[in-house]
Amino acid sequence: MGKIFCVMGKSSTGKDTIYKKILDNSELSLERIVTYTTRPIRQGEQNGVEYYFTDEEGYKALSASGKIVEERVYNTVHGPWRYFTVDDENIRENADYLVIGTLEAYSGLRKYFGENRVCPIFVTVDDGVRLQRALDREKQQENPKYEELCRRFLADAADFSPEKISEAGIDKFFINNDLQECIAEIVEYINMNK
Repeated sequence: MGKIFCVMGKSSTGKDTIYKKILDNSELSLERIVTYTTRPIRQGEQNGVEYYFTDEEGYKALSASGKIVEERVYNTVHGPWRYFTVDDENIRENADYLVIGTLEAYSGLRKYFGENRVCPIFVTVDDGVRLQRALDREKQQENPKYEELCRRFLADAADFSPEKISEAGIDKFFINNDLQECIAEIVEYINMNK
């Protein structure tokens, strides 16, 4: 049975960069699980790459069809934004996958696919570094959403509390102070758990 490696961590820890670099490693032969969201697409993002972007009606149709594996909703300053994984028949039992998610997503994936099939990759970095990275990224947007940046940063403290991390059974962390070193550690972990 194939494995699903779930990359997670607070915002601006480098999850997207790590995710892309790990997928580019042809020796790992990992396939992507692209999740869905109702949030607006950011400058530089592509539908079907970072996420499948949909609206509330698209979400409701998928929910009514019973295809949602796990979901979260965030009440942002711009209204509710949904993030969810869909069993869209692209996830085969004998392949290994990489997905980006949250603790909730990770727990939902484990419940749906089985605890032995889903492996955590929890990325962390100092909060000051995270905040600066988030600010630098937001400044590059055509219409920066600083209020949402602050809301997300503060929400991460609750969403990724030590208690919730412990409840999810996560005890291995990958510190992203040096990107190449962090990726090398993750590659070794994936190879050991395939």
